[in-house]
Amino acid sequence: METDYFSPILYVLIFLFGLIFGSFLNSWIWRTWENVRIVAGRSMCIHCGRKLTWYENIPVLSFLYLNGQCRTCKKPISWYYPVVELATAFLFLIVAWQYVDRSLQSWFFIRDLFFVVILIIVFVFDALHKIIIPTIIWLGAIVGLFFNYYFLHFTLQSFALGILIGGGFFLLQYIISRGRWIGGGDVRMGVMMGIWLGWPSILTALIISYVLGAVIGLGLLVFKKKAWTHEIPFGTFLSVGTFFTLFWGAEIVRWYLGLIS
Repeated sequence: METDYFSPILYVLIFLFGLIFGSFLNSWIWRTWENVRIVAGRSMCIHCGRKLTWYENIPVLSFLYLNGQCRTCKKPISWYYPVVELATAFLFLIVAWQYVDRSLQSWFFIRDLFFVVILIIVFVFDALHKIIIPTIIWLGAIVGLFFNYYFLHFTLQSFALGILIGGGFFLLQYIISRGRWIGGGDVRMGVMMGIWLGWPSILTALIISYVLGAVIGLGLLVFKKKAWTHEIPFGTFLSVGTFFTLFWGAEIVRWYLGLIS
């Protein structure tokens, strides 16, 4: 995508689109968990089931207008709804910002937006329900394979090493612990990360994910928010590690090498 395309107006439109798409992701995640079809009517209150009006469906603003509660039953609307909407909007802006100084085809931009959407779904669903949806991971893996092979010209060796390290690393832990340390979703996530990032970027993503997981995990233990026996949704850390590696992996490696040199 050409640099000239990114005017301030376009950034505003991307931000608004991100808010709207974040609202859609909220609805999709809830309906998927509750086994409700995404096309089954308008949005509704998750407590009383009342169909929402148009002004109750405006991203972020409706939450503020309603003071974080249903207009009818007065039960609270979860804070994570506006957070997901805002996070999606800002992440879309970050993706757009990566193309300010690049002269790339628009489908690269679309690919990265798609990757970010997958990571948001994994992060939110795993944080809420401690599940990484297999169909989402395989969709991400297939689309990533298509883009990276045909447009970015990843080598088969890069794919193979990425999958071997990403998927194999988690599969080994799964086998050794008999599923106590990690779940099958983490193994599938490792495969998708390997396809997206290839070799050697997969190593950067794993290191970031484990360092982040260790820091936050220890923080939760220190402040007694979690016990040693509590399960921590590791897919959230893998999502963050993958995101940072996708856009700043090379810079992170250079920064680290500068520290130890």
